[in-house]
Amino acid sequence: MIRRVGEPPKPGQIYKIRPGAYAILPIGRRFLITAQTSGEIDLQLPGGGIDPGESPLQALYREVREEIGWSIAAPRRLGAFRRFVFMPEYNIWAEKICHIYAARPVRQLHAPTEPHHETMIIDADDAIAALGNDGDRMFLESYVAARP
Repeated sequence: MIRRVGEPPKPGQIYKIRPGAYAILPIGRRFLITAQTSGEIDLQLPGGGIDPGESPLQALYREVREEIGWSIAAPRRLGAFRRFVFMPEYNIWAEKICHIYAARPVRQLHAPTEPHHETMIIDADDAIAALGNDGDRMFLESYVAARP
């Protein structure tokens, strides 16, 4: 069973399952994150939805390139969480199944190609405090605590 993080599902609400792959990308004690700037600014681990026919790793590489413009290497799966949210960009209620990986950022290829996304490199403590959802925070906090 995958741990639920955040609000419980609303009784009677129908949720569409939305699997996704997301990355913790360390650069020393700082981390690459994405700022989604449509509406209120929301800081997130880079990543996103797994398209039909795509593996989680294929989605991870693609989504990181789209959202922050970086290439990555050596992804290692850390775990997963699920959360129940309304996704206004798709006008749906979703049960997001979030697969979390740690990977090594290789180099910046280009600016983000995903609309309304900006790349940020911020300190671990600031990233933990600023991430917009409890699951991202939980995994980043655990990752930082396990590092010497």
